[in-house]
Amino acid sequence: MPFRATCNTFILKDDSKVRIIKFHKDYFDEFYSKQRPNVKAKIVRTILLIEKLKIVPIKFLKHLTGTKGLYEIRIKSGTDIFRIFCFFYGIELLILVNGFQKKTQKTPISEINKALQIKHDYENEK
Repeated sequence: MPFRATCNTFILKDDSKVRIIKFHKDYFDEFYSKQRPNVKAKIVRTILLIEKLKIVPIKFLKHLTGTKGLYEIRIKSGTDIFRIFCFFYGIELLILVNGFQKKTQKTPISEINKALQIKHDYENEK
């Protein structure tokens, strides 16, 4: 793997990052640790892509309509679909919050509300 997780930050072996991705508390770790190895690998590849690309395709990162600054990282592994909520803090810093496996066409409101609450908590701590 071309990264290692340290201090809640993905570290690349080179300096080609466009943005920095950090985790808030252990919300992302709880989600990530429960995933199968192939899903974990797909998550890592997607996060590394988001760190390196100046313009990230909507296939991988999309703003959630009707929210203030909440985005979802989109991951598909076979027929399984996963979402990781995140938000920008400044221009270069992307904060990962909760993730879940998507089982319906529409994103559950409870998951969106959880992500918005975590975002609110993060912003109040800063």
